[in-house]
Amino acid sequence: MATALITGASSGLGAEFARQLAARGADLVVVARDRVALEALATDLRDRHRARVEVLAADLLDDDALAAVEARLADGVDVLVNNAGFGLDLAFARNPIDDEVRHLRLHVEAAMRLTHAALGPMLARGRGRIVNVASVAGFVPRGTYGAAKGWLISFSRWANVVYRPRGVTVTAVCPGFVHTKFHERLGLAPGQEGVAPGLWLDAETVVRQGLRASARGRAVSVPSWRYKMLVAGSRLLPDGAVVKAASRGR
Repeated sequence: MATALITGASSGLGAEFARQLAARGADLVVVARDRVALEALATDLRDRHRARVEVLAADLLDDDALAAVEARLADGVDVLVNNAGFGLDLAFARNPIDDEVRHLRLHVEAAMRLTHAALGPMLARGRGRIVNVASVAGFVPRGTYGAAKGWLISFSRWANVVYRPRGVTVTAVCPGFVHTKFHERLGLAPGQEGVAPGLWLDAETVVRQGLRASARGRAVSVPSWRYKMLVAGSRLLPDGAVVKAASRGR
């Protein structure tokens, strides 16, 4: 039976990854700061799918908590989903620098450390899958969020080339705007995000396509033809035009 560890599993894409992996018969280790939300998710998945679910409440910005998750990965899992993250205002000059550092540490350092912890046991067994939840923002100049996600995409592409021949695939899942609590945590009520209705994606589709890409050994998954076209088009335009277009919506 496969075991999957998912960070940021208490809501949004993380919870959807947990639901879809449980439906496929995987045992789970769900990680997030909110133990109450994790316990509720675990109870639902046990009842619905008879899944074995281990709850690991951890703030990945706390060194000891991060080390505990690394230790759990060192015990061995078959799938790692690096999903934990949060957003900041695009106005970098006005943002508190400590918030920016926390943002960078969670999106880059924590994902890197957890990948490193999972990779050794996976390579020793000759199999494993790592999914890094990035964003289409990683393909365009879009503040430090886009820069952090760009790191994840580049790292995933490289790691997939190097480790796929040894049985371990690494996939960056790059959705656009998704209906989750991400924007609410930025203080934006539904309808205030500044996003055109046709650009919204649903979590179920993003996760389903991401898991399919991972199973096929692909380095990058961009859900929906709309965003595939936007990413391709952004490569043909000057930075000024891309930054202006990418600044719409939060």
